[in-house]
Amino acid sequence: MPILFGITLLTFTLFNVAGGDPAVQFAGKNASAVQIEQIRHELGLDRPLYQQYFFYLKQIVSLDFGRSWSSRQQISTLIVDGVGASLSVSVPPFFISVALCIVLAMFSAFFRGRLFDRSIMVGCLGLMSISYLVYIMVFQYLLGYKMGLFPISGWDASWVDRWPYLILPWICIVVVSLGANVLLYRAVFMEEIFQDYVRTAKAKGLNTRIIYLKHILKNAMIPIITVVVIQMPYLYTGSLLVENFFGIPGIGGLLVQALANADFPVIKAMVFIGSVLYMVFSLLSDLLYALVDPRVQLK
Repeated sequence: MPILFGITLLTFTLFNVAGGDPAVQFAGKNASAVQIEQIRHELGLDRPLYQQYFFYLKQIVSLDFGRSWSSRQQISTLIVDGVGASLSVSVPPFFISVALCIVLAMFSAFFRGRLFDRSIMVGCLGLMSISYLVYIMVFQYLLGYKMGLFPISGWDASWVDRWPYLILPWICIVVVSLGANVLLYRAVFMEEIFQDYVRTAKAKGLNTRIIYLKHILKNAMIPIITVVVIQMPYLYTGSLLVENFFGIPGIGGLLVQALANADFPVIKAMVFIGSVLYMVFSLLSDLLYALVDPRVQLK
């Protein structure tokens, strides 16, 4: 609760005090003083700051974040309408990339120093050296335009008919996530391979497959779980670039539009939700340690 209170106070201060007058930004450059004062009154910005802050806390407690300044729609409705699309874009490729990265990292660590390992490392460094935007444009051009395998952009609200529009974004997300994650997971596996318990298991004559799958993988999952779980809170926003370039109406597009329009209520709501999710998943990562590390006990 103290952390949540600090988040709300910091968020309110950044957008209502340090960020300048929201009414001026909302009204635009050509607005008159009378128009700015009218907007300030309509938005409740002419009240004392402590009253504005308590009203903001009331909105958070009731999960009613008010209306968007630009569209005049309920923010909760906008988030609910967009979260399904964002999760459709981000969740499946996230778990696909996690599984693929773990497999590639384990094989790379097993064949360390050989051609396969060096090829994986060079390939990952190459993937990390190219901008996300380049992948999107190249895949749209090659797979969508030239080969016609997938739609270049578009969306269907139906859960049955939306999948053809998601395959190409999934490919982009998976490919982009391979570089850094494979190298990170490989480093984790390499650290476990040279531990004393691995040397003891080999001396006892245990099968190499059993050593890797039962011992090394289980111990390596502790830092991997931390990385994976901490990344989960960001799934609800989807991918900002992917959603914009593929025309997917998700939370990422809503956030970009809110930033462009200085729509502070939407931005504050998104920041608060993201902060809460980050705290929840941080706690979840600590709890999951007990499943993979017998030294960790829940008390």
